[in-house]
Amino acid sequence: RQMEQTFGPVWEAAGMELVCQNAGEGGGCGDDFANQVFCIKQNVSPNIDIAHYTWTYFEVGSDNDKVLEARESLVRWAQMLPRQPPVHVFNTFELPGKPYMPADTDAGGTMMEYELARYYAKYGYNAFYMRSGYAKGGYDYTTAFKENELNHFEANHIGDGYHNVTRYGENEEDPNRKASLGVVMRNWHPGPLAFQFVADTFSYLYAKSMLEALDRIEGEINNGKDPLDTWSAKKRKTMLKTSLPKPKVCDPLYCTVDEAPGCINYERPTYGWWGAKVEDPNDNFNPHKGEVQNWELWLDGQEMDLWHGVPKQDQAFFEDRDDKEVCRHLDGCGAISATSKDSGSVVFRLPKQEVGLVVLCGCCGKDIATEMFLNNPDIEVRYNGKLLDPASWDIWPNGKCVRLLKKFGAASAAAATTGHNYLAVKVLENIKEPVRISHLITL
Repeated sequence: RQMEQTFGPVWEAAGMELVCQNAGEGGGCGDDFANQVFCIKQNVSPNIDIAHYTWTYFEVGSDNDKVLEARESLVRWAQMLPRQPPVHVFNTFELPGKPYMPADTDAGGTMMEYELARYYAKYGYNAFYMRSGYAKGGYDYTTAFKENELNHFEANHIGDGYHNVTRYGENEEDPNRKASLGVVMRNWHPGPLAFQFVADTFSYLYAKSMLEALDRIEGEINNGKDPLDTWSAKKRKTMLKTSLPKPKVCDPLYCTVDEAPGCINYERPTYGWWGAKVEDPNDNFNPHKGEVQNWELWLDGQEMDLWHGVPKQDQAFFEDRDDKEVCRHLDGCGAISATSKDSGSVVFRLPKQEVGLVVLCGCCGKDIATEMFLNNPDIEVRYNGKLLDPASWDIWPNGKCVRLLKKFGAASAAAATTGHNYLAVKVLENIKEPVRISHLITL
């Protein structure tokens, strides 16, 4: 919302609209970067112009190779989307290997991040490290910490060394509200003041790029040329997997492909295309037509709670206002769910597959896949009617997901077909706990 407020008027002046699709989903559903990068085509519109990656909170403590594999995969998959959007990373910490703030012990990362940025610079990939940006502004955070024990990035600290409140809070009369608008970090999430800094940084970068583009367009016109002959979107070259360089860290089986993965994600919000689809039980192409298929959509109800995820300071300020609806968080957990044997099966019609990968993710929890899928004797999974052996599954790419099929091949139940493939999950007995599928990932 801050970026729309800051940068949106520029586009409005030209008769266009800037739309920021915030597909951020809280960690309560068990997700992290490892599974959500597969859902680039559904979590946001596949027609985006720029993709922001902000799962960096969840990268702290993770294996660096796993982090970079997810990042690089996302960069490469994004280039397969219609508008080939660049991926821009937002990191709340510091540049790897360049500490400015002795109070910050959470700064992680690897020098490989620099190499990755250089390697994919041609495709617009870049990363912004918030605390390094603050430090490069000139304020001496080191002295402030050593001499005054002042840590501007501890929870609920007011003021970033340059300002003590956001621009829109300068004329705020309520002292509690004004103080809240000056918070740099709420916890591990930025507060209003830090988010303003981030929004300003990206807006400045994009505005600078727009000015450069306008200069180039003007240059073409001055030279008697039609800019559309040079930059028309209709002339954008089709990107193929062979157009990209060899991957640095990601698995080429999955990140060197002509299409981004397909994903059906029942969590909220999402803005794009669903990959797999629940097949009509009575469809003639449904291989399990005639069997019980009564799985139901399940939502956790968070969208009904206006104050879910809203800090108490904001609750107190907005609770009696007519515009309090602006506080509602869109994120919430969701799944397609079976509660008993009477639920029978759910049958998914899968989109066209290039690799043969099939992954199920459960809801809700970070390590739920082992109990819900891998070691659950009361479910069976079939691919095109063939029973899959749980002994061939593995927990992947994180603890809430199980990889049912790795790829097409003779050793796999996944066989390449010219038509649709179908995946069926069936409840066999009266299960003790519901079986809930939050994601079905295919490639």
